[in-house]
Amino acid sequence: MVFKPFVAVISFLTIIPTFRHGPSTTIDISYIATSMYLFPLAGALIGLLAGLVGYGLSLALEPNVTSLLVVLFITLITGLHHTDALADFGDGLMAKRGRESKKNAMHDHSIGSAGATALILYFMGIFTTLSSIREGTVLLSFLLTSEVIAKYVMVEQAHFGKAAWDGLSSPFILAMKNKMKFIISTLITLAIVFLVTGYEGLLALAIAFVVAGLIQYIAHMSFGGISGDVMGASNEIVRLFCLIFLSSM
Repeated sequence: MVFKPFVAVISFLTIIPTFRHGPSTTIDISYIATSMYLFPLAGALIGLLAGLVGYGLSLALEPNVTSLLVVLFITLITGLHHTDALADFGDGLMAKRGRESKKNAMHDHSIGSAGATALILYFMGIFTTLSSIREGTVLLSFLLTSEVIAKYVMVEQAHFGKAAWDGLSSPFILAMKNKMKFIISTLITLAIVFLVTGYEGLLALAIAFVVAGLIQYIAHMSFGGISGDVMGASNEIVRLFCLIFLSSM
């Protein structure tokens, strides 16, 4: 059965109200981790909703206004979860005095100058890129494709990477060492991307794979592995790169 794991993943990646798995109202992280291979499907739903919002707004509003509202929608529906990870990742990279210092910087609740800069550049980039897309149907397809790929790279990193330290990412990394689940996730991603944006989408996926691999390499050099913040930051960065590439095509 795919429905219950899919709903569990949606509850983790978005603020969409769903039932929780477990005796309490908290999310069962172990259950979510075993369902991580469905992240691209969750990305398809998020991208579809964002795309429909963008398409509807593009019928009545200027591209700049549409872009701003779409960015706001994506940020809100994902609950700032991965946006916060991008800021933490930036702070961690710029921290000095070894890996322990970098870890502390990433876990610090306050945002440093590096994290703030990363957020500013990210939002400027995604706003500018979406503003350049003037056709509503194209905007919808690009948002859907980029969101599927952004979610897939987290699966890819969990499959190939190792945990920098024990934390939220650990059960995901452990669960995604399952080769069959990784293959299923890859096939889901390939099918959706090709059906929505064809060969351009597959090229965007290839570029995303390289970008995610580079982030993973940097994380291994800086932290000794990957963490939840690294995967969350990769989600944001890859989304932006995919949108830039697709819009340039």
